[in-house]
Amino acid sequence: MKPRVVAIIQGRMSSSRLPGKILADIAGQPMLGRVFLRTSRAATVAETIFATTTDPSDDPVAEYCDFSGIPFTRGSLYDVLDRYYQAAKQAKANVVVRVTADCPVIDPALIDDVVNTLLDDEYDFVCNRLPLPWHRTYPIGLDVEACTFKNLEKAWKVAKEPQQREHAMPYFYEGVELITENRSLQTGISPRGFRVALLHHTTDFGDYRWTVDTPEDLEFIRQVYHRFDGRDDFTWKEVLDLVHDEPQLMKINAGVQHKTLKDIDRRATDH
Repeated sequence: MKPRVVAIIQGRMSSSRLPGKILADIAGQPMLGRVFLRTSRAATVAETIFATTTDPSDDPVAEYCDFSGIPFTRGSLYDVLDRYYQAAKQAKANVVVRVTADCPVIDPALIDDVVNTLLDDEYDFVCNRLPLPWHRTYPIGLDVEACTFKNLEKAWKVAKEPQQREHAMPYFYEGVELITENRSLQTGISPRGFRVALLHHTTDFGDYRWTVDTPEDLEFIRQVYHRFDGRDDFTWKEVLDLVHDEPQLMKINAGVQHKTLKDIDRRATDH
């Protein structure tokens, strides 16, 4: 039987750097809606769910999802691993895809690449980027992670560290040493015994920043959507062509510092 692949998009209004960003307007639609539509187009994905929090600040998110017909769940504010586990369990997922709501140019073809690698080669965890010290080659904002539900449940039961709970999936890849199989694939077995695969693009665009974490990022993305007349069916390669044709676009958010895995929300440990 074909595994049931469920994409879960995480997002909340109380972002530390740009509060409310997931409902920010991008060419007439909230960012959340853009990410949902693009994720839903992945051929491998049976269902896409938005996972927000039970915090009152996320009531507008729940209302928007309800109004727009977007399936959603509400869970822990800081324990994102629990939020994923509960949503995946409810959706009866066999495979869980992690996408974040601040990636409005996420590409369904890249989601399919990650999922197909997981299914075809029986890995436990597959992604197209890992945080430092690992090297990334896809632009920031095209990030996809996937794991089996069975392993997500295992992580949910035993992961204890704050970054393992807040970043959802570090438990699988922490400490892994990767071997380069070819220009587009690195693999390894993590110290906890998980088979990990990291997909690469043959040309390194890992410094390109297409995520939304600051007002400058939002302006960049709005400009991109404006160039595509508000459509959301453009591919990441088309965005690549655009920024190469109009290099001034990349200057809009060139000064933004990217957050790392060590950046956990201090509010999670203070309460």
